[in-house]
Amino acid sequence: MHTPSRPEDLAPPRLLWARAVTLALLEVGCWESEEYAVDEDGLWCHSTGAGGWWRLTLFDGGERAVFVGQDPDGSHTHIGGKQIDFLAGGPDWLPWELLRDDAAGNLFGFVYWWEDGAWHRIPYPAELREDGLDMAAPWVGSDEGFRESASSPDPLSGEQEALHGAEVVRFAALAEAGTVTEADVAALLTTGRAEGYADPRPAEAVALAARAGVLAGRASASV
Repeated sequence: MHTPSRPEDLAPPRLLWARAVTLALLEVGCWESEEYAVDEDGLWCHSTGAGGWWRLTLFDGGERAVFVGQDPDGSHTHIGGKQIDFLAGGPDWLPWELLRDDAAGNLFGFVYWWEDGAWHRIPYPAELREDGLDMAAPWVGSDEGFRESASSPDPLSGEQEALHGAEVVRFAALAEAGTVTEADVAALLTTGRAEGYADPRPAEAVALAARAGVLAGRASASV
């Protein structure tokens, strides 16, 4: 990933949604996190650590999308003590009320929107050294970055880690296609837990998967 990030660093929005859902299911179903939520504004991670956050919103089945957030240290996105206007020149269809509320809270380190088959953002001023995307959401680019973000905090063996890494990529592909079953959710959670640790919570994970629109036969979660 470039520093600061560029539009070509991000995978397409449907794949990002699938990866984000995978991360959320692991946290909700295995690791007792309360940081993820799905609501009418999209899929949120309320804390990536020390105050970082991100939100992904799909529109029209993923034909349009918005991905915003900030790493734990937002100082790099302020010039002369004032936050950069990340919304300048954004298209009319953006969720302006929501985004302006975010901007009023100085919550932006990056703002991307997907339109006409590509990600877009404002031209960054020369003074901006980094936007924090790689810190807040390292999973948005390569499969490797995604696998690392989805790695288990449990003490897995090398074989288990490889199995889990393969499973999260497989599951994300199913989520992108909207063909996830409850059995797939259970399989994902099982690979992320080490023996002797608390059992996964598949019911909570399946409920989130349903809200996120990735279960087979369910509507997508786009606005």
